[in-house]
Amino acid sequence: MTNAKQQFAARLKKAMETAGYEAKPAVLEREFNQRYMGSSLTLHGVRKWLLGESLPSEDKINVLASWLNVNADELRTGQAGRGTVSEPRKAWNATIPQQERDVVDAFLALPMQQRKIVREVILAFAKK
Repeated sequence: MTNAKQQFAARLKKAMETAGYEAKPAVLEREFNQRYMGSSLTLHGVRKWLLGESLPSEDKINVLASWLNVNADELRTGQAGRGTVSEPRKAWNATIPQQERDVVDAFLALPMQQRKIVREVILAFAKK
């Protein structure tokens, strides 16, 4: 009988292969770290995901799901989300002036590595 970690590893491997990637630690490390805004992960750390030895945290699962174009709930548990209905939300940028929306759009168009650098600079300026 397989445990939750091993089941997650199987789903992750399948999602990687379906998305056109080899399910290898070096590929996972490179592609994940290009997209994750937090501290970079080591080859050993992502290898443990693929071997079913550990599970990624919620924020990391969300990055994996976005990268691999799969539902985060399905990647996490193997089952689709509960399908809860919520009120439609207003666009997050509805009250932001156009000039600042242009800056955000430009930021989002940057490659992930450059976005990490810009984020660090902004956060450094924001500290008092």
